Amino acid sequence: ELPPSEFMQVADSTWLVLSVVSNGREPPGCQATGVTKIARSVIAPLAEHHVSVLMLSTYQTDFILVRERDLPVVIHTLAGEFDIYKEESGECVPVTSDDVSNGFLKPKPSASPMLHPVQSPQTRFCVLTVAPDTLPAIATMLIDVLFYSHSPPWDAATGSQDLDSITFFSFSLIEGYISIVMDAETQKRFPSDLLLTSSTGELWRMVRIGGQPLGFDECGIVAQIAEPLAAADISAYYISTFNFDHALVPEEGIAEVIQLLQQRQESGR
Repeated sequence: ELPPSEFMQVADSTWLVLSVVSNGREPPGCQATGVTKIARSVIAPLAEHHVSVLMLSTYQTDFILVRERDLPVVIHTLAGEFDIYKEESGECVPVTSDDVSNGFLKPKPSASPMLHPVQSPQTRFCVLTVAPDTLPAIATMLIDVLFYSHSPPWDAATGSQDLDSITFFSFSLIEGYISIVMDAETQKRFPSDLLLTSSTGELWRMVRIGGQPLGFDECGIVAQIAEPLAAADISAYYISTFNFDHALVPEEGIAEVIQLLQQRQESGR
């Protein structure tokens, strides 16, 4: 319904949302959470089968977006590990690989995916939620932060923003649940009694993936970050955007994360 505009870019693919639901049999706190929790079972297999994914972590859960045309490959890849359902008229209907096998061709092996540069700004971030009925109380502040906040200075010499203090603000409203990511300084502008965070109130540091806009045709970008963090049982909150990917990790673990990713870069050369 949005009118065409020279200022709006739209990807040519239609995407479908996958939500991964745990069976609840594993005790809480025994392993990493977020994107790293599904790194081995979902993200790595899809990367191996050359499926490009967009990742969206929220305060409540994690979502994986895949292109609609890749759905047959996705189902064939994940059917051995998961029970897969599709939503039809509000009901969950089981899906098997036989339902989408017509014309399915197993992807051919290809070269290892490109390893993209990673950068870690000094900014500290908060992952928050807010009750929908209290949203009007902070609506004006949200609009101000979303549309009128100043961006970091642009460095003409390098053609990039100053990553020591990156501007990043994420707001998602999914099925009535609100999830917000903002830097710790911006959080101080909001009423503290309306923003809810985990009981530990932990702060997060960011790893930004990509030295230039990534596009949507390449696979393995999420896996580049998720796999080494999963091996080290480090939780990560991951947000794919039109231009870059962003992984948030607990502040106390950022040094280990940078070391792990540097080792991955060196081993991939």
